[in-house]
Amino acid sequence: MQIPMLGIVGLKLQTLCNNKITTQVKLGRGLRTSLFFVINSYMATSRTIDRQPTKLDYASPTQFRFGINQLPKVEFFTVAATVPSITMGDAIFPTPFKDIPVMGDKLTYENLSISFIVDEYLENYISLHEWMTAIGFPKSRTQFKDFRANTSNVAQTTKGTSLDIGDVQPATPANALFSDAYLMILSNKNNPIVEITFHNMYPVLLGALEYNQGATDIEYITVSADFAYQIYEIKTL
Repeated sequence: MQIPMLGIVGLKLQTLCNNKITTQVKLGRGLRTSLFFVINSYMATSRTIDRQPTKLDYASPTQFRFGINQLPKVEFFTVAATVPSITMGDAIFPTPFKDIPVMGDKLTYENLSISFIVDEYLENYISLHEWMTAIGFPKSRTQFKDFRANTSNVAQTTKGTSLDIGDVQPATPANALFSDAYLMILSNKNNPIVEITFHNMYPVLLGALEYNQGATDIEYITVSADFAYQIYEIKTL
């Protein structure tokens, strides 16, 4: 016996509200039962089925691929990446009794952290080091200018220069100092299933290179790096 969902709700309300109505359903072999019992059984069964998950595989921490446009040499050697946490602030509404928390409207994104193996010639480490020193230009402003105009993978030439304080020149875009990145989550068959995209990212931390003559086993140097970004988005493929 199949009963439409809208019909079930209507019949159930009618059965509950009108005690004079005693509706029965005829079952096989001449048996009869209350329609209210049939409705409850049907709704319980359908809700249980709807709550069952359709995908039962677990997420594997090794099934991922990380890529960053500005650092192609870091991309290949990346061995760990963390999806940043998100925190929402809240406000406290004071009362004479227990203070009541009220949801906030601002999200705080933690930095993106990755770890990568340093290659023998330090090329991936140097590329990230140059990016950071270009942003901070500890020696001279030419470090910033040269990276923006030459080293960056989206180089931007200077639009205009002038020594006259009143001579306004076109502004040079700062896009060359930022980069997008992605973290691709793979299935157990190495097929991409989820893509996490980070927009307008830049480095804020580069770990140290640790050399040690006393090491007994060969453990290749791994460096951590942190990046700030504008926002990240998750898309199911």
